[in-house]
Amino acid sequence: MATITLFPLSLAHSKVRTPNMKSPHLIIFLVIFFINDSIAADPATSIIFTTLGRSRYAFDIFSLPIDTTGTEIQLTDGNSVNFNGYFASSFNGNPITNPTFVDPQSTHLVYVTERNGSSSIYLDSIYHSGVDSTRKRSVLEAELTRYQHRLVGGSGGRISMKDRPSLVGDFLVYVSTHEETGVGRTSWAAVYSTQLSTKVTRRLTPQGVADFSPAVSPSGLWTAVASSGEKGWGGEVQELDTDIYVFLTQDGSRRVKVVEHGGWPSWADESTFFFHRQSDDGWWSIYMAILPKNKLFTVNSVTTQRVTPPGLHAFTPAASVTKKNIIAVATRRPGSDYRHIELYDIVSGSFKDLTRSIAPRANHYNPFISPDSSRVGYHKCRGSGSNSEVINNDMFLENIQTPKPRISLFRIDGSFPSFSPDGNQIAYVRLPGLYVVNSDGSDHREIAPDITAFSTAWNPTRKGVVYTSIGPTFASEATDVDIFAVEVDKDEPTFTKLTFGGQNNAFPSVSPDGKYIVFRSGRSGHKNLYIMNALEGEKGGLTQLTNGPWSDTMCNWSPDGDNIAFASDRHNPGSGSFALYMVHPNGTGLRQLIHSGSFGRTNHPWFSPNGKYIVFTSDYAAVSAEPISNPHHYQPYGDIFTMKLDGSELTRLTHNSYEDGTPCWGPKFMKPKDVEWPKGEEKCSFEDCTWLAISNSRDGEKIQCGG
Repeated sequence: MATITLFPLSLAHSKVRTPNMKSPHLIIFLVIFFINDSIAADPATSIIFTTLGRSRYAFDIFSLPIDTTGTEIQLTDGNSVNFNGYFASSFNGNPITNPTFVDPQSTHLVYVTERNGSSSIYLDSIYHSGVDSTRKRSVLEAELTRYQHRLVGGSGGRISMKDRPSLVGDFLVYVSTHEETGVGRTSWAAVYSTQLSTKVTRRLTPQGVADFSPAVSPSGLWTAVASSGEKGWGGEVQELDTDIYVFLTQDGSRRVKVVEHGGWPSWADESTFFFHRQSDDGWWSIYMAILPKNKLFTVNSVTTQRVTPPGLHAFTPAASVTKKNIIAVATRRPGSDYRHIELYDIVSGSFKDLTRSIAPRANHYNPFISPDSSRVGYHKCRGSGSNSEVINNDMFLENIQTPKPRISLFRIDGSFPSFSPDGNQIAYVRLPGLYVVNSDGSDHREIAPDITAFSTAWNPTRKGVVYTSIGPTFASEATDVDIFAVEVDKDEPTFTKLTFGGQNNAFPSVSPDGKYIVFRSGRSGHKNLYIMNALEGEKGGLTQLTNGPWSDTMCNWSPDGDNIAFASDRHNPGSGSFALYMVHPNGTGLRQLIHSGSFGRTNHPWFSPNGKYIVFTSDYAAVSAEPISNPHHYQPYGDIFTMKLDGSELTRLTHNSYEDGTPCWGPKFMKPKDVEWPKGEEKCSFEDCTWLAISNSRDGEKIQCGG
């Protein structure tokens, strides 16, 4: 709030004259008000967070010919992460294309990219200008020329998600999460249509409904989506319990459910589309839906049949509009840890492998077929296909655009980061390992590269002292985990053990005077909060702050010392559901800050430097894409939010389908530019969805999916 200062000087008694103003006193009042308002403005700060595995993706879009043996070609430019492509066939006078340079026979690729710190949809027109325009052009021929256009997204634009875009004439159909639902644990994902010539955007998904994986029919008349309908999100992190709806692409009208239990639709013609679901026998399989030609769609009027056999997983189908018996699918076969792209002939029931012989140890995602059915596109980690490809100049800190102009937001290539008191250094862990680095990426130090540490916190008054927990993560109350003080500035860092007994003592946070540490411990048989001496540890005194048959954890001490925020399942002990709470250090004043909803998870609170806000991770916005379309995430939901302590000004900072977590709020405004490592880092070392593994049950008969 601005401070108003009144000076004794009055313009009425000075020689200054203010014509046309009846009250010169008012001028001083307003000037001083705005000056003080500027002075009182909150200082600019930074938030860093982690996305487990995200820095290893380095996705680009590639393609292979369908009918002949050919070379795999990279279609996108290697800038950032590029995925979920779509071959556009017609522009119908689209103003973003230049008729002087763009040939109808060139390759037009629409895709999602995360360059420049935001999620955007791009159109790349790729062709070779030296080839006679009367000949069919190939992206394989000689030197390529690329014309690149951002269609939506980026600074001030729509936020497109990790889901499939389609370009139909002058209209782009895509998924965005820019509209808040206002209800916790409901997805913000909705389908929109933007007319590119006018930039007019229309929401096609009804309010209160979440739609995923839109697919536009060949004529552009119909759009099919995987939708939660009015069921909402039940917390699924593997297969979403979606149905398939069809509606008019023009305005979203005539919306009707046509398939119960299905996702990722792909049209073969105006009356046929393919989709995936997990079958009763445990295998993900492709199904075909045949719609009545009279367009009177209902669930009962649509015929569905399974087309891929049991014995392997097949999902994310891509239909061919010219070769009606062929679909491209991603598969996971028994005994393989990788997903590959294969062609499936629905008439002969035979598979044709496309990617396994080229890159057997790389994951390939979400195929799509060119309009003439000559090529199949997909995305994978760029490089030779090795699953340990080394890419130079990868990001240590990746800048993410944020709606908060005085906050710079970064994704860190590590976990549990924390800022030093002056904001110039960052401590973090990489599971295993404890590290310290300057906030500009320089002077990176391995404090203890081989230990299993989690959570970090700096002492605000003892220079170079970092606290961390050493031991297994996600473990029981009796697990051997203890808190250590680490002097990181010494030539040989020293470790001082502060807790004893190893009863899962973790998540230390220091009081602003540097004298005390609040932490969680399982020493009572339940995970509760305790306060101990910051120098001597529990030997110097120990106070139990909370007590009950629940889990209080992930605590953070406010900058003014008056409050401690923490995550807890005390509202439903043992359920796995966590909300945020706040309590005074003397144990009084307990209150709930935010709960995303029944069985929801809100974790890792951290106070802003001025103590007015908290940053945290939450499933408040549910999922943003079908989880099977992504690599493996332990929990494929969770975004970074900020909020005032009274519950107002809830703001979503990240919009993606990853698991964002462990945020930290620092006192220094870091320049909103990517910070690169000075050396190459291993890429592509991520897993495909581990829950796709198949194992026999103990009776040796029933096939079930591993959890």
